[in-house]
Formats: sequence, C-alpha cells, structure tokens
Amino acid sequence: MNVVIAGHYITQFGELWNNSLVDLLEEAIKGSIKDSGFKESEIEAVFVSNMGAGQFDNQLHLGAMASQMIEGYPPSLRIEGACASGGLAMVAAQNALLSQKYKTVLVVGVEKMNDADSSLTTKYLAGAANYSSEKGSTFPGLYAMLANAHMKEFGTSREELSSIAMKNHLHAFDNPNAQYHKNFSIDQISKSTLVADPLCLLDCSPITDGAAAVILTTKNVEKKNKKGLKGINKKRATIIGSGHGQDSLDLANRASLLELAATTRAAKQAYKMANLEAKDIDVAEVHDCFTIAEILATEDLGFIKKGQGGKAALNGETTYKGKIVINPSGGLKASGHPVGATGIKQIAYLSSLLEQGKFKVALAHNVGGSGATAVVHILTI
Repeated sequence: MNVVIAGHYITQFGELWNNSLVDLLEEAIKGSIKDSGFKESEIEAVFVSNMGAGQFDNQLHLGAMASQMIEGYPPSLRIEGACASGGLAMVAAQNALLSQKYKTVLVVGVEKMNDADSSLTTKYLAGAANYSSEKGSTFPGLYAMLANAHMKEFGTSREELSSIAMKNHLHAFDNPNAQYHKNFSIDQISKSTLVADPLCLLDCSPITDGAAAVILTTKNVEKKNKKGLKGINKKRATIIGSGHGQDSLDLANRASLLELAATTRAAKQAYKMANLEAKDIDVAEVHDCFTIAEILATEDLGFIKKGQGGKAALNGETTYKGKIVINPSGGLKASGHPVGATGIKQIAYLSSLLEQGKFKVALAHNVGGSGATAVVHILTI
C-alpha cells in the first residue's frame, strides 16, 4: 500500500513577531488542505508535531487546537520527540494509514520560539538532553564534543565545518520561505563568535518561528485527478521507505562519538523498505542543527565515506553538480529550525522538488536531541 503526499505547505520561517502560534498552525493546515484539493471533511485524523509550546507559549493541548480548525473536528493528537518530533509524527501517521484505520490524514508541525527570552529558550531546548546526567549542558556544547571527536580522529578542519554553512546559505536563495538569504564566506563563518569550541555562531542553526503541513493518503490520487479535482492536476510524491532509530539519550553512554547510531539504524530500515541503497538517492534534507551534524549525517546515511564528510562538502560533492545535493532548502542552518516543524518541512520541501521534476529519489533525515532519536524517509515521484 502506497502512502502518497497529496498536499503540502510551508509558512515563512524566521522571527515572525506578527504571527502567533495559532496563526502559524492555521496557515499551514489550511494551506496544505488547499494544495491537496481534498475537502476538509475528508481529513480523518490529525497528527501535530511540537516540542515546546507549553514552555514557549504556555499552550498545551495542541491536538485539540488543530482539530477545531478543520471541519468535523477529526481525532487529533500531539507528538513530541525533541527536534525529531516532525519525523515521529510522520511515522505515527503512516502507521495509522497502513493499518487501514484511516485513508487520509493531516500532519502538521509548528513552533513559535522567538517570543521567549533567549536564556529561557536555551533552557527549554536543553530539555532534549538527559537533564539528570547532562544538567547544565547546552546543545552547542554537546555537538562541540562530537565535533572535537571527529576532528581528532579524522583531521576534520575548521574550514570544512565552515564549508557546510557556506553551502547551505547559498542553497537557501532558492527557498523563498528561508529565514536567511545572505551569503557568508568560509572566513566569515570561521571567524564568527565562538560559542562552544570549535563551534562558532555561524555553525549553529537559529531560533525560528514557523509551521509546515502535509496531507497523507492511501487513496488513488491520480484517479481523483481524472475526476477533475481542482488544484491537484500533478503527480505527487510517494513515501517508499521509512525508518526510526534510537540510541542513548546522553553522550556518555554512546558506543562511539564518531557517528549517530540512531541514524544508521533508521537508514538501514528505510533503505531496506525502499529496496534502495545510499547511491540511489539524488537529494537529501539532513538535520544540520550544527555544521558537524551535517558531516555526521552524510557519513551515517552512507552518502560519504566515514571521516570524509567535511572534505566532501569543501570539495563541492554535496551541492549541485556534485555527488548528491544535500540541504537544497538551506537546511536548518539557513532555512531555519522551528523545532516541531522541521521534520515536516523537510518532507514538504522535497515533495515540491520531486513534483517539479528536479529529482527522482529524495531522503529526509530528522534528529532529536544530540542523536538519541533519528527518523529517515525516502520519497519518489
């Protein structure tokens, strides 16, 4: 049974002072339904991805909030898995469809992060680490440990880290909804404010407001198109593989700091389900919350040999006309990272590229915390 991405929508990402959590949630929901051509009454269930609305906005019970925005008040629930919330909401929605409980569902991710004081935002995000054993840590600090381990083992350079950020800022110019449309040189990135050695300010993804949504269905969309359903006279992407992997929540209990084992586990499942290998993927949106995270992702997903991720980026292997296009949206680094929306945005953005005929096979990679949770999806047209 195929799960088709029948519609999708991404709001503007950024510091959206004039948009509330409710505004963003409703825009994404209504936009995705309109893009699908389905009627609101055809949405049988809603899966909401969100990490921190309780802390950022004092707003819990987002399932009910989303449901009341759709005709008929469909069953709805909220899913939280730190920065992997979106990927996990996709997995839950797929399982509901494949079990044949529903035929058409909506998955929406949202986060409104900029209204909180930056010190509180740092505290809230730290909740995605192991608070009991990593108390006082920050995510720049945790990923800095991963970066230092990689640099020591493989000789990864400061220049290679910076090449990741430079590439993704260049890619973001093709994404009108990206938070940043600004070029940075390798030198500018390397000399930006040091946050957690060796990671500098421009190695880090920003604090972002935004939302994204997709309509998933097992119905025959092409058959519906032939009936003249307004607005969906185009081929739609299909999910052909997915995987969900876990690892220790804290770094101290990891078998290795040179990989994110949750990613390798999720990727193995997704490739097997799709009957594909890493070499078959044309384009990927990977979880580059920090530049080292993209290096680890390209290696753990099998695109680049272990230890060579930084060199591959510096040599142009992960951009257009290279071996594989990584983060065409600008990634978390330049497109922005509204935590609950990120995993959904990856799927929505890749779906759009597939529909436009720019690529044939795409992969989305969404990570929670410092790598405790990872979700991988493979799409084709």
